[in-house]
Amino acid sequence: MSGTSVLPRARRRPAANRAAVHGLLLAGPAILFLSLLMVAPIFVVFGLSFTDYSLGAIQFSFIGLGNYLQIASDARALGAIGHTLVYVAIVVPIAVLLGLFLALMIQQRRRLRHTYEVLFFLPATSTFVAMALVWQFLLHGRIGPINDWLVWIGLGRIDFLTNPATALPTLAVIGAWQLVGQTTILFLAGLSSVSSDIYDAAALDGMEAGWDRFIRITFPMLGPTTLFVVVTTTITAFQAFDGVAALTQGGPAGSTETLLYKIYLEAYQYTNMGYASALSILFLAFIAALSMFQIFVAEKKVHYS
Repeated sequence: MSGTSVLPRARRRPAANRAAVHGLLLAGPAILFLSLLMVAPIFVVFGLSFTDYSLGAIQFSFIGLGNYLQIASDARALGAIGHTLVYVAIVVPIAVLLGLFLALMIQQRRRLRHTYEVLFFLPATSTFVAMALVWQFLLHGRIGPINDWLVWIGLGRIDFLTNPATALPTLAVIGAWQLVGQTTILFLAGLSSVSSDIYDAAALDGMEAGWDRFIRITFPMLGPTTLFVVVTTTITAFQAFDGVAALTQGGPAGSTETLLYKIYLEAYQYTNMGYASALSILFLAFIAALSMFQIFVAEKKVHYS
């Protein structure tokens, strides 16, 4: 009996190996293409970060950790990192909390629900460069309607985009506005996955609707969705570039120069590709740290139903 049971297993192994080889051969071209398109450039940038390569130069030399040491002593680079962190600290809470609030409000509506979903998602689908023209008009210091309204209520005019103290928070609020539609749709998807039977059982146990039900049932059940929204929103906020390039170009006085915009300036304005590559590796390190946090820390604390 033992011999007859071992023989089929021995026959199945070559068949399974052949199937694995066939699958690898079929997926091989796609794996190779993705590796050349996505993985190889990362290694190239990593290698350039240890050189003094300048865009268009024929010769360059290896300088070791020189570019990374320069970052530590570059006030503008450190300022760009600080501006990025401040931008993220403003954008993420606004986009996540407002998206959750809007999702809860929309879910309770029976009429015009899809209309509200489309309206709130429009900023995520619109081209920001085109919307930047609208924001420039709305926030203009002299002719902008927002400043006209501030004067009407007695607060006075505010130079939203030309004052170093207000330019970065203004860009952050605009960035949050652009992300709210996306977070709202994601939270709506998470709310639709919460079974109504749970609410019915809680009502039978005497749990009141409203805030008590939200704290005890809805928010814990939204744990996986909230984690995903926070991580993706944070990664998107770290990639702040469009608003800076379209509205302030890093000004005034460098107060809105973010890390990604600093990389752009070093690479394509000053042609310091080696230094820009080192900044890019630093940027990738931030993104990798967020991903690792999601995988190894945050997911262990999230309840999956």
